[in-house]
Amino acid sequence: MSDIKATVVDHPLIQHKLTIMRKKETPSKDFRQLLEEIAMLMTYEVTRDFPLEEIEIETPVAKCKAKVLAGKKVGVVPILRAGLGLLNGVVNMIPSARVGHIGMYRDPATLKPVEYYCKLPGDVAERTLIVVDPMLATGGSSAAALTQLKNKGAKHMILMCLVAAPEGIKVINEEHPDVPVYVAAIDERLNEKGYIVPGLGDAGDRIFGTL
Repeated sequence: MSDIKATVVDHPLIQHKLTIMRKKETPSKDFRQLLEEIAMLMTYEVTRDFPLEEIEIETPVAKCKAKVLAGKKVGVVPILRAGLGLLNGVVNMIPSARVGHIGMYRDPATLKPVEYYCKLPGDVAERTLIVVDPMLATGGSSAAALTQLKNKGAKHMILMCLVAAPEGIKVINEEHPDVPVYVAAIDERLNEKGYIVPGLGDAGDRIFGTL
């Protein structure tokens, strides 16, 4: 699928940590820690184009002009439950971000997304929302979450995932062409159960030790 659009954040540290996460013998404790670390590294790239403004400050030596973020309001919205694994990493980098939650799960029979929870900051329309979910497989849950956020008034969103299948990226590109997609890796395909191949298994189960 050469026509899909996504930014692959292929920094060597991210790729190294992702390889350890993929290993089936990696325990939940290490998996969670690595996911948080990758989230921090990916946030660096996701926020690369955030606008800056110049202010005057005083260092211990002299006054000078320096740059700060230009009053941009940010929100982080994990797609429950696996998205929680990325949350702390993003908030560590953007401590002032407000946090919303949206609950989506994939029906194992139909593979269609089902929403069960949504709680967002009141000023969601004024914020750039970084929507996080480790796996972008069929794309159904992420696309449904983005639709729900738009219905709640969100105007500016970025989707940040760890591993994606080409099929999932294609769905987001088609249903939400205005939403940039950032991933650490684009894998080969989906299998008959809708899992990413080679992937890393069920991210939620591996994060929370519910295998």
